[in-house]
Amino acid sequence: MEIKVLFTILLTTILINNYVLSQILGLCPFLGVSKKLDSAIGMGLAVIFVMTLASFITFIIYKYVLIPFNIEYLRTITFILVIAALVQLVEMMIEKFSPALYNALGIFLPLITTNCAVLGVAVLNINSGFVTADLGILKSVVQGFGGGVGFTLALLLMAGIRERLELAPIHKNLIGLPITFITAGLMALAFLGFSGMKI
Repeated sequence: MEIKVLFTILLTTILINNYVLSQILGLCPFLGVSKKLDSAIGMGLAVIFVMTLASFITFIIYKYVLIPFNIEYLRTITFILVIAALVQLVEMMIEKFSPALYNALGIFLPLITTNCAVLGVAVLNINSGFVTADLGILKSVVQGFGGGVGFTLALLLMAGIRERLELAPIHKNLIGLPITFITAGLMALAFLGFSGMKI
């Protein structure tokens, strides 16, 4: 039974409630890094890592620090500090092991800190009742991992489409950001079709 619940959470966060295309969270890195497939892969992996770890750490902090001391109102600032620390860790690792990817990601790597999708996952884990339910921390981590995979899926699809659009004959008024917004809207409509799935 637990495996089925975890699989449902994973599938839901990847396809049905995709944070970028259904919840409209994390659009800044989604639109900024999706120009090339290589940088999209690197950003996607970084977001998966940060979302998964942030879900784990923020859950523990919320349940074992904020709730016992009745300081739940510090949730947002605490979560942002945790996410910022994780992003710094990821940034240092990427700079050390892959300088080319570090340079390709540029300003968008530190922007993971302000990526509302990462903060959204941490807050939704708390608001979903996972704190008090059985398998609470496991569900939170799975939701964080699924959210990261869904973000990466949307990023890779967009990068692939944008690379193809560079070769397509597009009207001069649509080149650049206009065609990107149209493409993102069509992708969101396509993902809306998953909302009819019965799991």
